[in-house]
Amino acid sequence: MQTNMRREIDEIPEAAARLLDGSADALKAAGAALKAKDPAFLVTIARGSSDHAALFLKYAIELTAGRPVASLGPSLASIYGANLKLGGAAAIAISQSGKSPDIVAMAQSATHAGAASIALTNTVPSPIAEACTHPLDILAGPELAVAATKSYVNSIVAGLAVLGEWTGDAALKRAVADLPNQFAKAVKLDWQDFAADLGEAESLYVLGRGPALAIASEAALKFKETSGMHAEAYSSAEVLHGPVALVGARFPVLALAARDAAEASVVESADGMSTKGAVVHVTSARAQKAKRLSFVETGHPITDALTLILPFYGFVEAWSRSRGLNPDAPASLKKVTETR
Repeated sequence: MQTNMRREIDEIPEAAARLLDGSADALKAAGAALKAKDPAFLVTIARGSSDHAALFLKYAIELTAGRPVASLGPSLASIYGANLKLGGAAAIAISQSGKSPDIVAMAQSATHAGAASIALTNTVPSPIAEACTHPLDILAGPELAVAATKSYVNSIVAGLAVLGEWTGDAALKRAVADLPNQFAKAVKLDWQDFAADLGEAESLYVLGRGPALAIASEAALKFKETSGMHAEAYSSAEVLHGPVALVGARFPVLALAARDAAEASVVESADGMSTKGAVVHVTSARAQKAKRLSFVETGHPITDALTLILPFYGFVEAWSRSRGLNPDAPASLKKVTETR
């Protein structure tokens, strides 16, 4: 029987197309607001998978718009009552449910401090939509599985679309418009060869760099959520500053490389760990020692990284079932987590 998670993974191409069509006016308006604000910097407000979407957008904004982006701890507002000086900033709050109290409180605080605030949410109306000056419905549709998939992807697609409108970057706008087609190809890729090498391992590393580090962070979380498996995400550079000491014979590593300026460094780390006896799989044709995983080449370095999450989602859903688990209902988790 097909799981909700698998069904929702398969819906990602359609969900992305629905977003780009149904929220087109709102995406343009948010981009115009950022152009008018001309923020000196941006802040993001999110938790969990939404925070990994925010990390992806951080890299995309810094690489495309040249503005620094910082992640705000929601407890700054909900617990500590801090008053931040955000008059020259823009804020992006991301919440699938739109009602986690600490995310809402931080978004309200940013708006009141003068930031141009954008809410990316799958629930409109909602408290997060009311807290921000520019609420955007990501139109992912109902998501029944506890582990977020299509809402994670659509949050990033929405952010990239706004970024394209803000900067007028024609190449990015074309790449975003083509994402439903690229997703339709990526969702069919098969990474099940990685399952055989995971074997009875209890821990693994997921590596990336730049936007792909955000994908690695999301992948590591999904291993924990759906499969009860310990996974840690690292930059392919940062892992060499200590964590590599744990890598030995048969230690599994998933290295996520996009077709961007960081690909060579990710592959170098992947091949290096392979020489230590680790079992490394990497999404690059440049690998010499690590095993190669299939990927979709979109023609744009930022959207290349995003497509990597689709075959991973398909892999981890099947991996969870192979371990006798139910990826729709992970132990001790619920769909909406309301933290304060």
